[in-house]
Amino acid sequence: MAKWGKVNFRQLEQLFKRTTKLEKQYEQFLEGLVKEIAARMLRKVIKRTPVGQYEDGTVGGTLRRGWTIDTNVTKKGNVYEITIFNPVEYSQYVEFGHRTRNHQGWVNGRFMMTISADEVEREAPQIIEKKVTNLLKEAFGGN
Repeated sequence: MAKWGKVNFRQLEQLFKRTTKLEKQYEQFLEGLVKEIAARMLRKVIKRTPVGQYEDGTVGGTLRRGWTIDTNVTKKGNVYEITIFNPVEYSQYVEFGHRTRNHQGWVNGRFMMTISADEVEREAPQIIEKKVTNLLKEAFGGN
C-alpha cells in the first residue's frame, strides 16, 4: 500500500507570483530598454555631429543642438520603435554629402547618424543581455 506524505506548494506559489509580476513589468521593461538604447545612440550622434567654424570667427552648433528623441515608444507587432531626428533643414546634406555652392565640387557626408546607428546595433545584444540578466536576478534572486 502506498504511503502519501504532505506536499508543500509554497515555493511553486512564490514562483507563480514572481512570474506574474514579471509579466506585468515586461512592456515597461522593453520600453525602458528602447529608451536607453536610443539615449546611447543620441549621445553618439551628437558627438559625431560637426560644429561649423566660420571665417568671421563665429562658431556654429545649430546642427549638433538639433538632435532630439521623440520619447514616445511605439509598438508595431513585435517591434518597438523610437524616433531620433534632427529638424535642422540641412542635416541630411551634412549626413549624406552635397555639392559645393558653385556646383563644381562635392562635400563628403559625415554619416554621423549612420555610423552611430551601426555602432549601437552592434552593441545592442550585450546591452539587452545585461538588462535581461539583471531583471531576472531581481525577479528570481540569484547572484
